[in-house]
Amino acid sequence: MSDRSFDELHRFAAEIGAPPRAFERDHYDLPAERYGDAVRAGAVEVGSKELVRRLTEAGLRRPKGRRRPEGRPGA
Repeated sequence: MSDRSFDELHRFAAEIGAPPRAFERDHYDLPAERYGDAVRAGAVEVGSKELVRRLTEAGLRRPKGRRRPEGRPGA
């Protein structure tokens, strides 16, 4: 996730080789075996409550059912 912008999030995902289909509204779902790659590339480990708090404070939180095309990669 990014707590700054979707552009930052998509750039980081591309850097670590996350496929666009892994994008889920406001974050990327990575397989467990890719977790270490993301952390080594600079991702910061936070718990789920902290994740939601950061996304909400940044105005990037997108609850289920509220999809906006501009957040999708390549949009």
